[in-house]
Amino acid sequence: MNFIKALQWRYACKKMNGNAIPQEKLDNILEAVRLSPSSFGLMPFSVIVVTDQATKDKLLPVCYNQSQVSSASAILVFAPWKEVTPAHIAEFIQEIVEARGVSAESLEVYAQMIAGKVNGSTPEAIFQWSAKQAYIALGFAMAAAAIEEVDATPMEGFNPAGVNEVLGLEAKGLSAACLLPLGYRDEANDFLANAPKVRRSKEKLFINM
Repeated sequence: MNFIKALQWRYACKKMNGNAIPQEKLDNILEAVRLSPSSFGLMPFSVIVVTDQATKDKLLPVCYNQSQVSSASAILVFAPWKEVTPAHIAEFIQEIVEARGVSAESLEVYAQMIAGKVNGSTPEAIFQWSAKQAYIALGFAMAAAAIEEVDATPMEGFNPAGVNEVLGLEAKGLSAACLLPLGYRDEANDFLANAPKVRRSKEKLFINM
């Protein structure tokens, strides 16, 4: 399936059938997340991969009983960092050193740029910035899932505090921003499974200048 056809095929699945995703497909989706672009390359978020059924069932009530949460094969929880610390920056710089074979000294200006962004922002602004980076990765996850013919449902309709509590995210300095249940559509019970996709026309969407 080519990319455009995959995007035409995908939709926000409302009912999943509980079938498991092959590990190879899940790994490919996760690798797409890992390879997604991010400001500075820092990726100031974590992605919790929930496959345990008992945990999915605990998440169900704090996700307003949306059935995809319990019937998905896996749930990706995109959780931005609540703060970006000097240790985060130092760890990232060291990763560049090891991956590219350059000296830490040659990256001092780059490290200062990142620190300047962090130090010049409020905690709320940092979290919003981190969340934007997580949403870029979310988009890559959905595109990769479509290529793999795995259904996905991006979800903001949940109680963040409840999800944080179930997954113990506060202690990790994280807070859930978006969930992505992954699985397979239940065509017999999902009213959107065979519905035509509705999007704004090219003429209305794009402005040529």
